[in-house]
Amino acid sequence: MARVVKKDSKTKKKKVEDIIIGRKNISLFFIGVLTIVVAYILMAQPPVDGFLSRTLAPILLVIAYLVIIPVAILLKDKPVKE
Repeated sequence: MARVVKKDSKTKKKKVEDIIIGRKNISLFFIGVLTIVVAYILMAQPPVDGFLSRTLAPILLVIAYLVIIPVAILLKDKPVKE
């Protein structure tokens, strides 16, 4: 038989201010997206064995996907002291 779970009224609720993404997060996210777009454009350049498409573009993609985008998601603004 299923157990009835009672919700505790003392549970911590998140404030809307904690969830909202700040201006810094959005700008970092767009920098990451721009880096990804530039990397794919560089990857499509004609000499397939060239430096741009074989070395620089994958490095930019790794930096964008593994550094810039996660930092944009996880970065929190410092609380304003009143």
